[in-house]
Amino acid sequence: MAYPKAVLAQPVSASLEFASHDALIIISDDFSQLPNNSLRDAVLAQSKVDSRIGKQVILLVIENKRVVLAPTGPLNRDYDDVRRYFDAAKLAINEAKASGSINPVLFLPNLNGDSRYQHALEVAYLGACQALWQPLEAREFHGEGIEPITSIGLVGASEQTIKAVNAIAAGQYAARDLCGTEPERMAPPRFADYCVDLFKGSNIAVDVIDDIAAIDKNYPMLSTVARASYAVERHHPRVVKLEYVPEGEITRTLMFVGKGLVYDTGGADLKVGGYMAGMSRDKGGAASVAGFMKAVADYQPKGVKVVSYLAVVRNSIGSDCFVPDEIITSREGIRVRIGNTDAEGRLAMGDLLSEMKDLAKTEVNPTLFTVATLTGHAARAMGPYGAYVENGPARSAGVSRQIADLGDLWADGAEVSRSRREDYDFIKPRTLADDVLSSNNAASAVTARGHQFPMAFMAIVGGLDKHGNDSAQPLPYVHMDIAGSGVEGGDWQHGKPTAASVTSLFARYCL
Repeated sequence: MAYPKAVLAQPVSASLEFASHDALIIISDDFSQLPNNSLRDAVLAQSKVDSRIGKQVILLVIENKRVVLAPTGPLNRDYDDVRRYFDAAKLAINEAKASGSINPVLFLPNLNGDSRYQHALEVAYLGACQALWQPLEAREFHGEGIEPITSIGLVGASEQTIKAVNAIAAGQYAARDLCGTEPERMAPPRFADYCVDLFKGSNIAVDVIDDIAAIDKNYPMLSTVARASYAVERHHPRVVKLEYVPEGEITRTLMFVGKGLVYDTGGADLKVGGYMAGMSRDKGGAASVAGFMKAVADYQPKGVKVVSYLAVVRNSIGSDCFVPDEIITSREGIRVRIGNTDAEGRLAMGDLLSEMKDLAKTEVNPTLFTVATLTGHAARAMGPYGAYVENGPARSAGVSRQIADLGDLWADGAEVSRSRREDYDFIKPRTLADDVLSSNNAASAVTARGHQFPMAFMAIVGGLDKHGNDSAQPLPYVHMDIAGSGVEGGDWQHGKPTAASVTSLFARYCL
């Protein structure tokens, strides 16, 4: 892992003499109020001849040291949030990198006392890491030297904070690699290999299912999606199972299914008009789940058991591809009529969710999640935020609200969506030949409730519709659609992956 490690940094001294850091990055909304007198005076003197100070990121040389000033902009308005620090840090670290710095230090003086900014230092570090990540293929071609910054000092951090943010950064780094790598370099077998290597020597148990006959038998919906890829051995599907068991007593169990579509052509409902570009990132859900597991592995939280299943598959086009109108019998015995082959992610995850549900019945205080770059509707409806759709037990327990509220404090925002009766009505069977419809045949972005009704489908094919609040054994379940938040700027072809949901899940369940 080449991400820049967070390290403890001493307070800013009057002489600015840092023994182990070669640049000071100051992030603030007001540089006229710096607590260090000599530094404040130097900045004020510079501001008299450079009106850019306080308006944009700028590099100064003070006492022969690099000093990068990164303004946050306003912090006091109702709609301001901690991303002001995240965004400022991204710009600042690039400026420091361009100047030749390899081990800068972050300093957030006069930190705003509003509770919205209680994790601003940690968020600034994570913003810097986001800016510095370079794609796996680029590192393999150019060498690790394209990520020259090796450590980032955090002024005012505690040892526990350093441990936590390093775990998050390691998880985000892995998630970006898995999501952002092109479809041949991260074809299903190589995605699985990356996971095996990622957790080698850790306390995460890894099991990779690569036998096609076993996948056909146990995961018939995933098998259906993968069918056209069977003609190409390097595209064969994988099911990756990860498990973390903490030392001591277990008080809760987190159970994840991640969508790992390494490439989505749309299948028979082929993506045309340029809409296929970027579909190598349709594995962002599985990537984020694997990244969260990496953060868990490094932090080793007490009391929390985590089980994750990753559906790693390619939705190819070919003579053996599945088509609309087919009826597939799922692991639960549910007869699924295919409405659109481009709605493949819910099929790939459904049987794994069914298996996870069966496992959950014997686990301690379980909560189930599906994490996926599932629908264009989520991006259209929520913009750059995740969309969390929850069942009755999860809503009663406030699962999504708690994660989303913490996400606001950690620059990992999401919106909470409701699951309603219209979602179940939308996918009800039209004939006695089938039990459920996978989707309509229009794009989700132009379909009313296009990101909510897929959760209803997964609840049915996963058997969770029988574990609502009215059942003998309610099981909380949240579907996390990160199609809007998974890459920067909504640019699925070129935007950097964000590792969406890793930080908020970690903040909720590990801290």
